[in-house]
Amino acid sequence: MAIKRGVSLYSYQQEQFFGQMSWKDQIREVRENLHTDGIEIIDEAVIRDYPFPSEEFCFDFRNTMARYNMNAVTMDVYLDVHQFRDHVMTHAEAAERLKNDIRLAAKLGFKNVRPLCLVPIDVIEAALPVAEECNVRMGKEIHAPLPIFKGDKPQPTTGMAAALDFRMTEQILELADRTGSKHVGIVPDFGIFQYKPSSVAIAYTKRHTNTPEAVDFILKNSANYGPDEIHQIVREKYPNHDLPLNAVDRMALHEMSANPEDLRKIIPYIVSMHGKFYEMTEIAGKPGQYEDACIDYETPMRILKEEGFDGYINSEYEGQRDQQDMGYENLPDSREQVRRHHEMLARLS
Repeated sequence: MAIKRGVSLYSYQQEQFFGQMSWKDQIREVRENLHTDGIEIIDEAVIRDYPFPSEEFCFDFRNTMARYNMNAVTMDVYLDVHQFRDHVMTHAEAAERLKNDIRLAAKLGFKNVRPLCLVPIDVIEAALPVAEECNVRMGKEIHAPLPIFKGDKPQPTTGMAAALDFRMTEQILELADRTGSKHVGIVPDFGIFQYKPSSVAIAYTKRHTNTPEAVDFILKNSANYGPDEIHQIVREKYPNHDLPLNAVDRMALHEMSANPEDLRKIIPYIVSMHGKFYEMTEIAGKPGQYEDACIDYETPMRILKEEGFDGYINSEYEGQRDQQDMGYENLPDSREQVRRHHEMLARLS
């Protein structure tokens, strides 16, 4: 058994936006240049006329996947609760949409769906019978700043993290154990093993604030404060700062939100994994070898190998979003970034 490599086509969003790559081009890139077979998609980004695509599109997608001998690993679903414009979607409505997404995923050949981390646990439980009927696993995303297990970590009450329930993994495992279902699990994101802000995020934040000195203060001092305290300290020290809540959260990152050792306890529940990364740079003294200098990959990969994990890690490149304000001529090459990420994944697997 070996860890499998795939790509979330989200990684190529920039090339798709500028018309440089269609979803078919992206699938071909993964097969011919990365020499691997795993594909993850975001439903609305790829599926024409989502959530009710034509039979022609569904056949075209399956046919393209077959042409390149690809494996449809995970379909990401978001459940936009404002989509009806005249009201916020109820939990019952959200469950119906998730059921429809599960049926659509099965029709396209996907083995898994990934509800966003904000999707309530009761919505996932309501959709579970359809997941079992379609033989599609639901994997709720464990995304930074969530830990794998809450333990003694305080639940933040300030910033973007306040919207996330730090007991999320426990809730999913309890549902799986209570129902005995093998069709519900989790999708850990490697962003939970990020231990410092990325260089591209720091540069972006400084370009978009009138108080870059506040950014420097957070980077230097955040380790001395808890997630709620840092917001208060920055407000007091820089009362006129214009940093949004998520920017403070991103700059205050000084340790991993998750303990890699906790992976050992959840291997049977992992549906697939997000290989989050922001910037792949060459390792000093090791030509042709690359790393993301702000995310610990070596420790989690070692643990996954020791525990015999043989599922997919799907590359999810996000660093381009912190560079898109600098002009077209300065945009990074997402294809090269993903290729570098796969060099690292293959080497660590």
